Parts: sequence; C-alpha cells; structure tokens
Amino acid sequence: MAEPAAGPDSSLLKELVTMPMPFGKYKGTLIYRLPVSYLEWFQRKGFPAGKLGMLLGTMYEIQLNGLQHLLEPLKKLR
Repeated sequence: MAEPAAGPDSSLLKELVTMPMPFGKYKGTLIYRLPVSYLEWFQRKGFPAGKLGMLLGTMYEIQLNGLQHLLEPLKKLR
C-alpha cells in the first residue's frame, strides 16, 4: 500500500506570511515579501542556521518554482 504524498506543511506556510525578518537590510519585512534577489543572496552565501534559515530556504524554493499561489489563502487570513 502506497503512502499518501506529503503536502506542504501549512504551519510552515503560515509562518512565511506572519514572521518578520529579524535583522539586516529588510528587518521587519514579512518573509514572504522579501525580494527574490535577497533570497538568492542568502542561497549563495548560506542560509542562517535554525528555523529562520529553513523559512528563508523554503521561501526561496517557493519563489524559484513559481509557487507563490500557495501563500494567497494564508495572506487573506492574516
């Protein structure tokens, strides 16, 4: 029997639309609003350790793959 395909973690996606960037040039900007150029810079230099790095990496992948529509319903709930 095949395992069901895992979908995106909704709690992780919710954090992308509610958590502000805690430092740097875009301090205070919600992670989903960070410019792709900033996410690309982190991808080249290395994402920070821990949860923030995971969120930034996830947002980078969402942008890279054109999956921003996944966040639309969550933006409306804010």
